[in-house]
Parts: sequence; structure tokens; C-alpha cells
Amino acid sequence: MSSSTVITNIATLVTNDPSLGDNSPLGLIQDAAVAIEGDRIVWTGESSKAPATDNHLDAAGRAVIPGFVDSHSHLLFAGDRTQEFNARMSGRPYTAGGIRTTVAATRAATDGELERNLTRYLSEALRQGTTTFETKSGYGLTVEDEARALRIAAAHTDEVTYLGAHIVPPDHADDPAAYVALVTGEMLDACAPYARWVDVFCERGAFDGDQARAILTAGKAKGLTPRVHANQLSHGPGVQLAVELGAASADHCTHLTDADIDALAQGDTVATLLPGAEFSTRAAWPDARRLLDAGATVALSTDCNPGSSFTSSVPFCIALAVRDMRMTPDEALWSATAGGAAALRRTDIGRLTPGAYADLALLDAPSHVHLAYRPGVPLVSRVWRRGTPVTPN
Repeated sequence: MSSSTVITNIATLVTNDPSLGDNSPLGLIQDAAVAIEGDRIVWTGESSKAPATDNHLDAAGRAVIPGFVDSHSHLLFAGDRTQEFNARMSGRPYTAGGIRTTVAATRAATDGELERNLTRYLSEALRQGTTTFETKSGYGLTVEDEARALRIAAAHTDEVTYLGAHIVPPDHADDPAAYVALVTGEMLDACAPYARWVDVFCERGAFDGDQARAILTAGKAKGLTPRVHANQLSHGPGVQLAVELGAASADHCTHLTDADIDALAQGDTVATLLPGAEFSTRAAWPDARRLLDAGATVALSTDCNPGSSFTSSVPFCIALAVRDMRMTPDEALWSATAGGAAALRRTDIGRLTPGAYADLALLDAPSHVHLAYRPGVPLVSRVWRRGTPVTPN
């Protein structure tokens, strides 16, 4: 028999259900309660009407939000790129190899080392309120190394992405067509059993539109749904290709034309914004306001990776989005929860309504607005994942 728990005296409960509470997109309920049974939410409403349960927790006038849904991360890697970051921030040239540096370290790492790194960052993210995460391969770039990365990831999340098409590795630099053939052939065959998604870095210096189309189409034929690294460093075909092929998300979306924004607004592809990358590279910020005003669905994620966005903190990304991407605190929170769920095509996470997974975070603050209002402060005081309380370390 599963036990039940009710959390009462919640100052502000974010449900992400517009039919509840104040009828806003966040579905805010004041002086609220939420009831959990097993791994699911079974009731939300006013605290005075809370049902009887086996266990009771008094939120003491603090806010409760859905657990963050980080729909874009690169956590299967080894090595360190501190010197690269330091040089970039100090205005010094650095030519040690970028992604290729991580590829070399990842290939040299044991399975145990890769898994220990992965679980370390997952624990770090969980303590900060992230209850669902997607992660990718892309630092092995051989059949064996890509497959083992995804095998390790699949033991920890259902949201696993095959990114053999991250870059063309040095051993194929003289014949990128042969590498595309490998990515769409033997490597795909080895990786598809562990993955739900297929991704490609569609960018000048990585994979062009024709190569990206071939890779994503091959992935679809194997039952994988596309995601696309699109329009990060410059304008290119990535966003249009993502929408055309029915990709769940186009990620980065930094350099967009009006036609790109119209395509995202009219299609089902989510625009996933990753402000940690702009922060860590001093690049131009994505214009979230322009996307939102056009009616596009926006997700907000960390892009946690060792080179361009080495943060696992969704609250940090929320603060950046509000300060530098012209999002409101409400929009940023929605994008980091329900938006991330949309980018993963999930309806059982990113919201606190009956039937959804009991993934939630208790903030040491009366409102979710404090996530942007008090940047850098560890406001997540307690986390539940699938109904199980997680004690921060």
C-alpha cells in the first residue's frame, strides 16, 4: 500500500494549470495545499479543504513549484576545460581543441568514471530542484563510445538523446561524408536501442542542412524523434529543418529571422533557450520576448556541458532569462517546468495537477518570483521526485 502525504499552508502553489487558482498560465493557488499518493499528485486546492492523509507537512507560508524539467544537457563526458573558460573570460586566445578535448578525455574514461560523473551532476541538479532531465551522447563519436554513453544514460533517465552528429571527429576530418554515413548507419544501429531522441548540431563548422536532414531522417526511420541544435552561432537552416521534420525542439535559437519565428509559432516544435551558453561565452542573448510575443512555445534549460555552459542550475538560468532575455518571472518559471515538459512531449511532468508525477520543490520563499528576485541564493529547500522526498546534501 502506498502512503499519502499532504503539504498545507503553502503561500503560493504553482500548478501550471490555467483552469486552477488565478486562471493564469501558472495556475497559482494562494494559501494552498497539495496531496500526494504514491508517486502521483491526487489533489490540489485551498489549504482549508485539504484531505486527510497518512502524513502531513506544514509549508509554513512558503511556495511550492513543479520540479524543473531540464530538457537539454550533455552530461556524459570526462575531463575538464577550465583553462579554456579562463582564457575566454580573460580575452586570451585558446587553441587546445574545444569539444575535441572532451572527446579525447571521454574516449579514455572507463564506464565507471563516466557514470560517476553523470550521477554527480544529476545529484547536483536534483538538489536545485531538477526532477526530470534529458541528456545526450556526443563526446565519444565512435560506435563503441556513443553506444556506451547512451547505455549508461539510459540507466538513469528515459530522456536519452543520440548525438553522434555533434561534430566531425578528427579521425574523419578529411572525409566528413564517411562520418555522416557512420552516424546514419552502424553507429545509429548500435545507439538507437538506448535512445528516444536523435539530435544534430546544424551549424557552420559542424553539419550543414543536407547532412542534418540525412541524419535526422535516418533517426526517424529507426523510431527516434528529432531534436536540433539550431541557429546558435549564426543563422542557418536548423530551425526550419526542425519544424519541417516535426522535431520536438529547436535548441539555442539565438539567430532567428522573422520566418524562423513564424515557423516556430505555427508549428509544434518548442524553442528551447539555453542562457547558460550565452553567459559562459559572452555571446548575444536569444530574444525570448520576440518568440513569446509571436506565440511560440518556449522552454528554458541549462545546456550543462563542460565547454560552453557548465551549470546544472535551472534557477540560475531563470534569473538570466528574466534579466537578459526579457522574460517575466512567470514566463521563465513556466518555460523551465511546463515548457521543458512540452519539449520532451510529456504531460505527466512539469505541472502539479491530479495524475501528474509528484515532482515538486519547496522554496524558502513565499513566491516563485524570488528565483529571479534573489539570484544565486539556494532557495530550493526540499525536493520530491515521484513522491519521494529528497533531502539536499
